[in-house]
Amino acid sequence: MKKVFQSILLYIISAIGISLTLKADVGVSSFNAMNLSISEWTSIKVGSMTFIANLIFLIGYICLCKKKDLRKFALMFISILSFGMVINFFLYTIFGTFHVENYLIRIGLFIFGTILAGGATGIILSLNIIPFPIESLCLRMADLTKHSFSQYRYCVDLFSIILSISLSLLYNLPINIREGTLISFFLLSGIISYTQLKFKVIS
Repeated sequence: MKKVFQSILLYIISAIGISLTLKADVGVSSFNAMNLSISEWTSIKVGSMTFIANLIFLIGYICLCKKKDLRKFALMFISILSFGMVINFFLYTIFGTFHVENYLIRIGLFIFGTILAGGATGIILSLNIIPFPIESLCLRMADLTKHSFSQYRYCVDLFSIILSISLSLLYNLPINIREGTLISFFLLSGIISYTQLKFKVIS
């Protein structure tokens, strides 16, 4: 039970990190860029859109699982719901009136948010109690097919980028695939891997 609460808390910390990367307004990771673009197109809040997107992956994962672990599915649902709510709370309430003009400070804010989100994600993965729906679905699809997890995960990123750019061009929305996307691409996976390994060593 302790690890369950730790995982949910880490989901919240990760959501705060993502809120910071969104507030920095220098572009975001591919998946977040897709959610942000859909949010701008539909006027649905970013956190709510993030929850909906994660829910779609969770439903796909549940459908592909032979063993229906209802407790695990319920915890995953609660976690992604909390995740979306925290993003909305911090982005629109806590950071709502906060605006940074200086570009270098915005880059620094984005990097800090990426480190916060990536570090929390790495520890969540090391706990292996409440996995993220995207990774869970990709792993399950890899088990059922001849394709690897990384291939499916890259497909998710590619689809996210294409959809984000398409919506931006078609509906004259801000381009969310920017320098922050590149920073996230090179920084995020390294932070996740490092914290995952480091936490396993400590624990």
